[in-house]
Amino acid sequence: MQKVKRIKGGVCSAKGFRAAGVGAAIKYEGRNDVALIVADSPCPAAAVFTTNKVAAAPVVYDRAAIKGGRVQAILANSGCANACTGEQGLKDAGLSALIVAGELGIDPKHVLVASTGVIGRRLPVDRLTAGAKRAAKALGRTAAHGLAVAKAVMTTDTVSKEACATVVIGGKKVTVGGCAKGSGMIEPNMATMLGFITTDAAISPAMLRRALLLAINKSFNRLVVDGDESTNDSVFLLASGRAGNDEITRGGEGFDLFREALESVCVSLARQMAKDGEGATKFVTVTVKGAKSDADAARAARAVAKSPLAKTSWFGRDPNWGRVLAAVGYSGAEVSDMKAEVFYDGEWAFRRGEVADEAQLNRLAKVMQKDEFEVTVDLHLGKASSSIYTCDFSLDYVHINADYTT
Repeated sequence: MQKVKRIKGGVCSAKGFRAAGVGAAIKYEGRNDVALIVADSPCPAAAVFTTNKVAAAPVVYDRAAIKGGRVQAILANSGCANACTGEQGLKDAGLSALIVAGELGIDPKHVLVASTGVIGRRLPVDRLTAGAKRAAKALGRTAAHGLAVAKAVMTTDTVSKEACATVVIGGKKVTVGGCAKGSGMIEPNMATMLGFITTDAAISPAMLRRALLLAINKSFNRLVVDGDESTNDSVFLLASGRAGNDEITRGGEGFDLFREALESVCVSLARQMAKDGEGATKFVTVTVKGAKSDADAARAARAVAKSPLAKTSWFGRDPNWGRVLAAVGYSGAEVSDMKAEVFYDGEWAFRRGEVADEAQLNRLAKVMQKDEFEVTVDLHLGKASSSIYTCDFSLDYVHINADYTT
């Protein structure tokens, strides 16, 4: 099957989309905090939201709006989550969608909204709507316009996050581009994240949603920073159809090619979020293999990836395999400690009851100096495997979150 080509780009890379990011002083002066993404016409759309039972007003609003299967615009803000704000929060979300629709001259039912930031505070609606109006006038199709969106949705992120890929489907070049925010309060089942992805593929709403679910399970649902799951998590995918390929309405080669391109973008964004984890100094891939079942492999990998003891040991450059194996043991996965092995970038730390000697510890010490490495646990009980993207816990993680609302 043809390889997907990764290129530089974001939400404006696919044909049929404009975007803008502007400042509205939602929380801070002097920074962009309102983003707007607009398709040239209503187009097939799919979205996946947090599974947290405490869902923010934008999530509640969008869950209803997305049922129509078509979207033309998404308004997003940082600085205020509009979560735990009751009926008034829902009204504020709806009002902001109406304002955007009026500015663009489109149907309000084709507008989605997204928010990220501090929980429990009402949206400063006047500032948000003023920002939305400015964004509507600043829309453009360039890479700079796409980057402005990525920057406008940042909260504790230290860098913006974009990804893009192309693939040829039926002789037509299809582009998938997107951006995301997120660096803390992140755990599988999505994260404290907002993701915005656009494509010019011609694809039905049903197949678009199927592709998104498959891609998320290989990317954002394999991401852990701290084990907390947010109230606002949302990933949106819009398809303009401007690539000119025959519409994808069922499984087959065309769908598989599109899915691979989408997965490539989502995995890149997920990895970028793990690398930018709050206070992170190391990007770590946790892989569990040799498990009895896929479920066991996933449980074990996630337990290790969000173990505070394991994560602090990585920050301290300590190859503490005991913390890794202990996390596997309480994960619920079947494990036999005398069959298990633990490796750091291929260097063994524990091997079927054998503990690393001084010479092996010296080799492990070199691995722990790296900014990126892989922790692998081989259970030797079956053939299933799973990987999770994560990072270490540093002193800065505590400082960032201790001061977040004050």
